[in-house]
Amino acid sequence: MSQADPATQKPLRKLLIEFGPLVAFFLAQRSKDIYWATGVFMVAISISVLVSRRIERKWPVVPLVTAIFVLVMGGLTLWLQDATFIMMKPTIVNLLFAAILLVGLAKNRLFLKTVFAEAFDLEDEGWSKLTLRFGLFFVFLAGLNEIVWRTQSEDVWTNFKVLGILPLTIAFMYLQRRLVERYTRPES
Repeated sequence: MSQADPATQKPLRKLLIEFGPLVAFFLAQRSKDIYWATGVFMVAISISVLVSRRIERKWPVVPLVTAIFVLVMGGLTLWLQDATFIMMKPTIVNLLFAAILLVGLAKNRLFLKTVFAEAFDLEDEGWSKLTLRFGLFFVFLAGLNEIVWRTQSEDVWTNFKVLGILPLTIAFMYLQRRLVERYTRPES
């Protein structure tokens, strides 16, 4: 039996680690209710961050921040028996990421470069443009989440969270390929 290519193992492993808790939330909500799903999500994201820490030997910044918000907002959801908190979490996290990126960009700090440095080697102009696009995309996702959770049922919101936000994010990232190609530094 041959070993899988390590170059393809890492992105697949990362995808499973980062999106596994979301899938667990989705499946748990389908089997019971949003409170059960919130508890499952809290456990799954904690495990995910710890596994990522163990494998990468460093704390995964974006998943760690997300996990902290899941634990706080999920804890409030369970304690107060009010799903509003877990449904607001994506809005708050997306606005936080947007603020970090856009304020950093205004101060000539390219935080996105730190997150994606292993994936891309771009010129600073490319990082600036990509940072602006990601910042605005996070604002868009926050607004979209607000519209959905305030106007739709918990089931519809859960479907949107898993089956809406994820494909939108993948499509957004795919649409950035030309920018990435244009600003990728030539190999020396």
